[in-house]
Amino acid sequence: MSSKDPSAKVIRLSSRLGWRTHKSSGKTGEKPKSNARVIAITSGKGGVGKTSIVANLGYDFTKLGQKVLIFDADMGLGNLDVLLGLSPRYNLSHVIAGEKSIGDVLVTGPGNMKILPASSGIQELTQLTREQKIQVLTQLDALIDEVDILFIDTAAGISSNVMDFNATAQEIIVVVSPEPTSITDAYALMKVLSLKYSEKGCKLLVNMTGRPDEGREVFRQLHLVTEKFLDISIEYLGCVLYDDNVPRGVKSQKIVSQLYPDSHASKCFKEIARKISAMPPKNVPKGDSNLFWQHLVQNNCA
Repeated sequence: MSSKDPSAKVIRLSSRLGWRTHKSSGKTGEKPKSNARVIAITSGKGGVGKTSIVANLGYDFTKLGQKVLIFDADMGLGNLDVLLGLSPRYNLSHVIAGEKSIGDVLVTGPGNMKILPASSGIQELTQLTREQKIQVLTQLDALIDEVDILFIDTAAGISSNVMDFNATAQEIIVVVSPEPTSITDAYALMKVLSLKYSEKGCKLLVNMTGRPDEGREVFRQLHLVTEKFLDISIEYLGCVLYDDNVPRGVKSQKIVSQLYPDSHASKCFKEIARKISAMPPKNVPKGDSNLFWQHLVQNNCA
């Protein structure tokens, strides 16, 4: 077997962490595969409205009858709870420190969606060790059966934290704005996903467009360069029109889909949520873990 074969690196999670294996369907040592959908929402550049997109899509998925969990994976600068007007007593830093479990720090947001809040102002969490990543993801693994969809709201950029959390997801949505710097940084993000993490595809969502055809033009530009230089395909998910109601909602600490359901942006979010929901989800990865472990070993996180 080639040393480059990811399967050569697989070590049973139970022996690595000293955890008991589970029983299911009469087979010892196997955990049932979850039917939950795991989607990372990421961006190359900050300031493109990524967290607002995560919150609004999560809310719209609850309106489609889905149980939603949002993981704020912007370590050190998490602000999803602020955007939603929540005041969690605990956050992910308490999980990393071993003081609380993920189930202990979850809070409830609009539409009854569950939020795993990140910390803010703790620089050490911007570069998690591999043991800390395993700790977080294996605890998420234990919760995944309780939800229909998990959104991972990553930080912006191409740091190892960002890229490793992207790699754990079944699907990746890259958020970009029409600004040239955002388009350039989105390409850089996809380049790293392709070359270092062997990702073969992602979806593109263009935010804050002046008109629908502007979103299509951004997709066209990125599609041309990725098709020419990268081994990754991108799919156009849609655009969210610029809407003054979005910043109004931010100031009120309420998402636009909740506060102004008939606004242009809210209609865009509803359409995109329906589109994602109608798409067949990617298969859950094979392996001993419920969801995340194989991604960790394949991408050298473990």
